[in-house]
Amino acid sequence: MPAVRELVRVATTITLVCAAVFASQPAFARGEHGHNGDTERNADANVNGDTVAVTVGGVVFDRSKNGSGNSAGALTSSTSWTPPPCWYAPKYTPEQLQKEMEPIWDAGSTGHEWDAEQRDRYVNGHPYKDFNKDKTGEGYFWDSFVNEDFPPGWDSCDEEPFWVDQGDPPPANIENAVTPEILAELAYAEIRVPSTEVTLAPAGETKVNLPTWAWLDAADFKPVSVTASVPVIGISATATAEPVSLRIQPGTKDAVTYPASGVCEINDGRIGEPYAKGNADRTPPCGVKYLRSSGDGTYPLRATLTWKIQWTGSGGAGGDLPDGTFGAEQNVVVQEIQAVNR
Repeated sequence: MPAVRELVRVATTITLVCAAVFASQPAFARGEHGHNGDTERNADANVNGDTVAVTVGGVVFDRSKNGSGNSAGALTSSTSWTPPPCWYAPKYTPEQLQKEMEPIWDAGSTGHEWDAEQRDRYVNGHPYKDFNKDKTGEGYFWDSFVNEDFPPGWDSCDEEPFWVDQGDPPPANIENAVTPEILAELAYAEIRVPSTEVTLAPAGETKVNLPTWAWLDAADFKPVSVTASVPVIGISATATAEPVSLRIQPGTKDAVTYPASGVCEINDGRIGEPYAKGNADRTPPCGVKYLRSSGDGTYPLRATLTWKIQWTGSGGAGGDLPDGTFGAEQNVVVQEIQAVNR
């Protein structure tokens, strides 16, 4: 009964929002999500106070090798690919599912028919008897979790909680049950990369028809990664983002870029080249030349970095995920070169 199940989802979300204190539970259990997948984050901080590990949707994310800083941001996929909108993961022991379900039944808000069906499913042996308590310690009830941004398809994981013996795969008909690949996709969404504000020379303002050099501080643009895991079933995946190129968009058609494509490839671990004295007559390997003054205003130069994403997972799994991009704008003043006639 999908409508009733949705009612349970909404009712439990309200309960979670109103609750002031949650009982502490194992990483996969209650306290992370409400019934049927409503999301709650639990975070751990390191000694410096920076959040490096967070539990979301039954999945533990290690962000200790992630990008940081106030200007760090999430990647945008270069394709129409998006992370899973919902997934299934271990959530309850037999006792925990009993504590979750019985108050719902006792409240009577979901209707006698649905309550009877649920009691038949989890208590009367069709297929689970007494919440599978005779299998305590031998597996978990899996349930749905939802991407906290609620993208399209977030409500497609509508299976009732189901039992999986420890070491066994989930039923073949269950889509979006956690695997290393799904964990890699979830880790992708947690990656944060630093701002792409480039260093320019001349700095502050430039002149019409004067090549302006652009580069990024190599120390800020090293690979970053996030690891996602479900410890109770021993699977994990790490998604790693590595910068590969920088795209310069001058903010006006009255400009040319270096190279002409506007895409500066990474070279010897750096993007662009810092300007040095004596290079005034050289063409910058990465940069821009403005052909018209910005007048009393500025041009919004946009620098977008492309990151290649690869993943590795437990059991030797691995592969590529779509490239991601992250960009920022900075204002550039362009002035006419003043000539003095004598």
